[in-house]
Amino acid sequence: MNDSTSTSFRNRCSQYWNFLQGELLPSKAIELEGLTPTLERIIRVLEWVRVEQYVMHTDHFGRPKCERTAMARAYCVKAVLGMQCTAALRERLSIDSKLRRICGFSAWHKLPSESTFSRAFAQFAKDGIADKAHAAMVQAALAGHIVGAISRDSTAIVARETPAKPTVAPVALATTLTTTETCLDSAVTKPKRKGRPPKGTAPAPAALSVIQIQRTQSTAQLMAQLPTACAYSAKTNAKGYKESWHGYKLHLDTTDCGVTVSALTTSASLHDSQAAIALSRLSTQKVTYLYELADAAYCSDELRDYSRSCGHVPLFDHNPRGGVKRAFEPHEAHWYKARSGAERPNALLKDCYGLRQVWVRGHCKVHAHLMFAVLVMSAEQLMRLIQ
Repeated sequence: MNDSTSTSFRNRCSQYWNFLQGELLPSKAIELEGLTPTLERIIRVLEWVRVEQYVMHTDHFGRPKCERTAMARAYCVKAVLGMQCTAALRERLSIDSKLRRICGFSAWHKLPSESTFSRAFAQFAKDGIADKAHAAMVQAALAGHIVGAISRDSTAIVARETPAKPTVAPVALATTLTTTETCLDSAVTKPKRKGRPPKGTAPAPAALSVIQIQRTQSTAQLMAQLPTACAYSAKTNAKGYKESWHGYKLHLDTTDCGVTVSALTTSASLHDSQAAIALSRLSTQKVTYLYELADAAYCSDELRDYSRSCGHVPLFDHNPRGGVKRAFEPHEAHWYKARSGAERPNALLKDCYGLRQVWVRGHCKVHAHLMFAVLVMSAEQLMRLIQ
């Protein structure tokens, strides 16, 4: 084991930061004849995320592809600058020669067209390079450290696409049997009668809830069954007013130091509690944490039992549902104050990283667009922690 792997995370980050400040930025300033604060910020982010390591290069016949590595770095720049569409990104690159050099585009070749950028982004979304870069960065930064608390919350993502029509479960129709069909009576599914069961008949067992079913599933099965289509939804905001939108939901797990650990993109119609187990499993694989903090939308005995089975302490705000609201113990109330940190990433993503409006369509591309923003935001938060 070399010295770099045996040092602590703080020492490694300090060495990396000193390299950025003392060697990389001055050399780039000389090469590019001066850097603005925005360009310095972009260089720091690109050196932290290293998204080019996850771009797949495949051999192919025919016309050569444009440089995908430079375009992957350009989409990180798009999130840093808070741009909402690829046309704005390409226009900025066409007039800023220094930014083109930082991304890795050649100064002597023509910039790829907007359609080429879009095809590259579709491939990045399919390969999930932003998810891979984010997971690797979080594990490298927080692995081996104990995180005090994870705050869980979701935010609305408005989409510019037509919502999918809701699927309606087929209704069992009554079938009239003839005398020759009486032998098939046992094979016909009859509609369930309303009211109490007949005397001497045992009542039918209660159906399992969605959360109970999720606890018995593997992570792959659970993720595959989460709805991902564009849909309508409505919720009550922090001011008590009901607001509606159509699009998606971004579910985030954020540490008490402000670093986003896990992210999921689902349909807007999915209830927040049904994404809790998936987020918990993803976060547990990356970091070690003690408390799970969530608002009243996650109030469920099943979720609390699952959290305890994973070795965590659940602090979910109680939903009285018409009854008496249960208050936290004094030490629990102190830890629950950290849940306000879950609201900051939601606001930052929309105000500073271009998620106020999402122009791409389809769950795969929307999730990739969101993850580039989450990747950049997490990198900048890690840089703030070591300053």
